[in-house]
Amino acid sequence: MQPIQIGILGYGNLGRGVELALQHTEDMVLAGIFTRRDPSGVQPVDSAVPVHHADKLEEMEGQLDVLILCGGSAKDLPVQTPAYAKKFHVVDSFDTHANIPEHFSRVDEAAKTSGHVGVISIGWDPGLFSLNRLMLEAILPQGTGYTFWGKGVSQGHSDAIRRIEGVQDARQYTIPVESALEAVRSGKTPHLTTREKHRRECFVVVREGADKDRITKEIQTMPKYFDEYDTTVQFITQEELDAHHQGIPHGGQVIHTGKTGANGEHTQVAEFSLKLDSNPEFTASVLVAYARAAYRLAQEKQYGAKTIFDIAPGYLSPKSPEELRASLL
Repeated sequence: MQPIQIGILGYGNLGRGVELALQHTEDMVLAGIFTRRDPSGVQPVDSAVPVHHADKLEEMEGQLDVLILCGGSAKDLPVQTPAYAKKFHVVDSFDTHANIPEHFSRVDEAAKTSGHVGVISIGWDPGLFSLNRLMLEAILPQGTGYTFWGKGVSQGHSDAIRRIEGVQDARQYTIPVESALEAVRSGKTPHLTTREKHRRECFVVVREGADKDRITKEIQTMPKYFDEYDTTVQFITQEELDAHHQGIPHGGQVIHTGKTGANGEHTQVAEFSLKLDSNPEFTASVLVAYARAAYRLAQEKQYGAKTIFDIAPGYLSPKSPEELRASLL
């Protein structure tokens, strides 16, 4: 059987993660990497993989089975996903939660009109966490759900700090408040504010002569990023940052506490958790599994936009339904 031909658009941390994930599949191959940069400056893990300018995609219609989009959610994916869904079956990791309904509508129109599948917002949150929230809410309707993130590097918040005048480099960690996490795990259902659920820890390198007091205040009062959290700021050297904060770990928990029984006398606590050494590599692995699903949906002509809620788990596995029933059920 011909392997599924995968293309990657964008070769940052996520695109590299997709290349690595594809090396562990037997039914999919990387047909090419497409970049808006000069292709000669992109060095894939496998030097045999062809690297093309993104403009080359215009000539690739019909040659790629699925195109995995590895751009950012702020500016890239809102434009790229509906545009490329007109020519390819696509998968993206769009993660701006509030804008997912609008993004879905635009991709759905483009994909249905052209006869393609567009799988959006795939990763672990949105993605696997979303699926677990849905399942646990449906299973335990008399209950309360909680999502905790971290400990992990928030790339968007780190970038926001780096944009402050006088900042040379920075890493920001999102950390669950342990007392809140343990209360929920114990079966309690507290009402938790944003500040009561998570705190933020910032490690900042400043340029010579920079006003550290001003930078600390700007960070801690930054609207929509830090002002609703207890935020600590620690100034360190570039050497310390490079030595101790170069990884991109992350993870978190979805926890749902519910009641069952005639009078709600029994407490049920369900938890799904992730502890990730590499956020982008894990997210990339989820994208690759859903690229397989996108291909199978396309074979069945189930065109249009899809989220993780719309795709049966069996579509993710290279195993046949018979093999899945025998080995995993």
